[in-house]
Amino acid sequence: MLAFWIRALLSGLIVAAVSTVARRYPAGGALIASLPLVSVLGMIWLWHDRPDAENMAAHAEATFWYVLPSLPMFLAIPAMLRRGIDFWPALIAGCALTILAYLATVLIAGRFGVRL
Repeated sequence: MLAFWIRALLSGLIVAAVSTVARRYPAGGALIASLPLVSVLGMIWLWHDRPDAENMAAHAEATFWYVLPSLPMFLAIPAMLRRGIDFWPALIAGCALTILAYLATVLIAGRFGVRL
């Protein structure tokens, strides 16, 4: 249970750093947020809990495929905000777009033999 709280605290510190830096330097906060820190920490903790090379390889590969459909959200939200759509509806629409893109990715990837 201690490991869980350490992981939660570290993850929370990353989110806090992003929001704190972004208040003054939006691009700096974006840079921190774009770093694959959560993915790297997740892989470290997964390896600690289950040091299995094939499991880790499958996890890292699936992470790659799931990052791709999340990217359009980061273009859609600013486009909506600049067109006068309020933050919350823009965020919800961006998340909905991402969910649809995830579903499409799973369906399309499956046709090419990629298992997600």
